[in-house]
Amino acid sequence: MAAVDLPLEVEEFLTWMATERGRSVNTLMAYRRDLGAWIAWLRGRGAALADVTPDDVNRFVSERRETAAAASVARQLAAMRMLHRFLADEGHLPTDPTAGLDGVKVPAGLPKPLAEDEVEALLAAVVATDPVALRDRALLELLYATGARISELCGLSLGDVDLDHRVLRLYGKGSKERLVPFGRAAASAVGDWLGPSGRPHLVPDRWARRGDADAVFLNQRGARLGRQLAWAVVKQYGRLAGIADDRLSPHVLRHSCATHLLDHGADLRVVQELLGHASVSTTQVYTKVSQERLLEAYRLAHPRATATRGPAG
Repeated sequence: MAAVDLPLEVEEFLTWMATERGRSVNTLMAYRRDLGAWIAWLRGRGAALADVTPDDVNRFVSERRETAAAASVARQLAAMRMLHRFLADEGHLPTDPTAGLDGVKVPAGLPKPLAEDEVEALLAAVVATDPVALRDRALLELLYATGARISELCGLSLGDVDLDHRVLRLYGKGSKERLVPFGRAAASAVGDWLGPSGRPHLVPDRWARRGDADAVFLNQRGARLGRQLAWAVVKQYGRLAGIADDRLSPHVLRHSCATHLLDHGADLRVVQELLGHASVSTTQVYTKVSQERLLEAYRLAHPRATATRGPAG
C-alpha cells in the first residue's frame, strides 16, 4: 500500500510516542502503517478524525478481519486506541470513540521450542574457525544462552559485554535496560570472536557509519550486523543441523531458552527478568509449554500411560 500523508495531529502523536514513550523506530514504522490504513479508510468515506464514531471503528475492524490475521487486526486496533486517547487527552477531539469498545481476540498459540538435543546440534553445526564462523557461533550461543531478541544482539556494543563476570547489558523495548548472565560456553564463543582471530579481521580501514566501530557483531563489510543477515545465519546452521526452516528463527531460540530454563526448575519471575517481559503474564505461556512437554514425555515413557483398565480380577 502506498504511503499515506498523515494529518498533523497524527504526526504529533507519533512524535509523542517517540520522545515521551521511547518507542523504537520499528514500532513507530508499524504505527505509521497501521494508522495510515485507518486514515485512508476514513478519507475513502469522506470522513475526518473529528467525525469518527464507535460504529466507524467497528466497521473498519470488521472489514480488516476479512483480509488480515487476528493478530494484525489487534495490533492495528491498539494503535488506533492509543491515537484517539491521545487526541482526546490533548483536546483535539471532544471524546475518544474507541473507549469501551471490545478488543480483538487473538488465539493463544504456544511457542514451539527446539528440543535440547536440537539446540546442541545447531550449535555443533558451526565447525569452521574463520572469523565469520567465530562470529556466527558467538551469535548463536548468545541467542540461546540469554534469550535475547535478535534486535538486542544486533544493537549490542562492546561496552555492553562483561566477559569477566559473564553478563550482557541489553536494551529492550522502550530502551529499557537489563542485565542478563550467560554461561561458560557462550563466554568462550564470544571470547574467541572478540579475540585476535575473530572480529579484528572484519574491522574496515574506515568505518562507514558512526556507531559501527562499537558494534559487537560486524558483517563482512565491517558494518554493524543487521537483523536480516542475523536471521540468515540462524537459518543457515539450522539447515546444516537438519532443522526445517519453518521451525527455526532467532525468536525460536528465545522460546527455547525460556522453556528449557523452566524445565530445569528456574523461577518464573527470574525468567521474566531475563527475557525483559514487562508483565509476568507474558512469561506464563512458557509454563504451559513446559507442562505440555512434561505430560507428553510421561505419555511416551510410562508403560501404563495409555492403559485403559487394570488386569482382570
